[in-house]
Amino acid sequence: MSTAWLQPLPLVAILRGLTPQDAIGVGTALVDAGFRTLEVPLNSPDPLESIGLLAEAFGDRCLVGAGTVTTPAQVHDIARVGGRLIVMPHGDTAVVAEAKAAGMVCAPGVATMTEAFATLAAGADALKLFPAEQLPPAVLKAWLSVLPKGTALLPVGGITPDNMADYLAAGARGFGIGSALYKPGTPAAEVGARARTFIDAWNKTTHRAPTP
Repeated sequence: MSTAWLQPLPLVAILRGLTPQDAIGVGTALVDAGFRTLEVPLNSPDPLESIGLLAEAFGDRCLVGAGTVTTPAQVHDIARVGGRLIVMPHGDTAVVAEAKAAGMVCAPGVATMTEAFATLAAGADALKLFPAEQLPPAVLKAWLSVLPKGTALLPVGGITPDNMADYLAAGARGFGIGSALYKPGTPAAEVGARARTFIDAWNKTTHRAPTP
């Protein structure tokens, strides 16, 4: 279980619906704001092309990869275009094992303690608490009392700058941020502004200096 990828900013930009035409503009806005983890869900238009473009442009300073990965075969498609991150909506240990065998970072989606332990045993680097709307901070705190020390839990689903503090107080190590950050057609400048709002909320809550 490696958590080095969560530095310097453990906020994952979930770019659902991103098109290849918008990939570089949106990616530039996010990277300039300070984001260092970019996820293109596979149910976006031409996701592999977008991942390849983002990996080529930002792969030297960002972790780029795919979300909504549901099969082991998809892992190799993502790796082929330069993706290094596998994010899943579910806890399929076969996908986790395939990602780790390929040397990739993997964050499966979990909603139960059974899924959490199973995916960690398979090699998961972090656990995506999904959907976070059904897993409030009290649940996260209870999980951390029994999960292996150092387990990184990242709530995903309904995350806004206003509700990050409660999850962080309960022990969250980061977040996946979707529609509050990006929706298809959102201008790159607006994405950048939203990104800075999230980063400001993160820095304020964690008392960190601004991300370089």
